Amino acid sequence: MARYICDAACLPEKEWYESWAVARKVMRRHRGGPVFDLAGGHGLVAFLILLQDRSTPHATVVDMKVPASVQKLRAVLATRWPDLVERWRFEPGDLTQVDVPDDARLLGIHACGSLTDTVLERAIQTRSRVAVLPCCHSRDKHDSGGLEGWLPHDVAVDVIRARTLAAAGFKVHTATIDASITPKNRLLLGTPQR
Repeated sequence: MARYICDAACLPEKEWYESWAVARKVMRRHRGGPVFDLAGGHGLVAFLILLQDRSTPHATVVDMKVPASVQKLRAVLATRWPDLVERWRFEPGDLTQVDVPDDARLLGIHACGSLTDTVLERAIQTRSRVAVLPCCHSRDKHDSGGLEGWLPHDVAVDVIRARTLAAAGFKVHTATIDASITPKNRLLLGTPQR
């Protein structure tokens, strides 16, 4: 897979390592059902989940605009995995308008700032399994719950996000990916308790 990504020459090396690490961690907790990669950019995480979990019917990447890297990435991946590329879709659009089925898995991998909160809100509304790797924390826009006396602002914000999921009836799991890949490496996963 890494060889194919390198051949595409359209993503920074960091994106490969980050996508691979996140997909592996998500797959340990959430298998089966369609994937919706919200604010998903190039959508590599969604493709890697398709590759690792053949029971995934499709992966849909939703973002306000489809990046230029997507066409190159699709073309090179289609040479090896044409059946998977057919089930890997991109939809430009608003994250709040996506029709999410009951068995979906929602992703928000470096969904910048408040987009992470939008992904979590959609998961709570639709009772969907969710995984987010937050970034771009803002002191003006994100609630730290008064925890900044003990914790750095970004950590406090993510603690509040985890507690919000738990209060909404989700089983919460926290993990990290290697900090050498990205300093914004806290992965928050939630599974609704039905």
